[in-house]
Amino acid sequence: MKVILLEKVPHLGDFGDEVSVKPGFGRNYLVPQGKAVTATAANRENFSQQRTELEAAALQQVAAAKDRAEKMQDLSITLKARASEEKKLYGSVAAAEVVAALKEVGIVVTKKEVRLTAGPIHFLGEYEVILALHSAVMVPITAIVVASD
Repeated sequence: MKVILLEKVPHLGDFGDEVSVKPGFGRNYLVPQGKAVTATAANRENFSQQRTELEAAALQQVAAAKDRAEKMQDLSITLKARASEEKKLYGSVAAAEVVAALKEVGIVVTKKEVRLTAGPIHFLGEYEVILALHSAVMVPITAIVVASD
């Protein structure tokens, strides 16, 4: 199945690229999410006519993400969790806990935007967390996991 990408999709292509994908991926993910349209003659013509508008909208999304990123530069959050004397957590710290900690600081992000580079956190310590605000805007922050009393 051939599709025309309406935004940059990691490991697939950039805005405006016509790429071949498996039919299920196109029908079930790319098209419903608004990331692509099927590459028919009518869609190719519509895309070429609306390309400037779509490029402007894409640039506006990137600019909005960069504005959000500036507010989060060099940010450090502290997460409290119950832990054993060996510094192992009872449970783990995942994206939901990071979202809640950021909300307490006044920053609103979704779980989809949080990337834990090493997976869920199972030990006390300092970890790097990536906030993927847009496919082109990634913000590293520091998450410090401390033992709660």
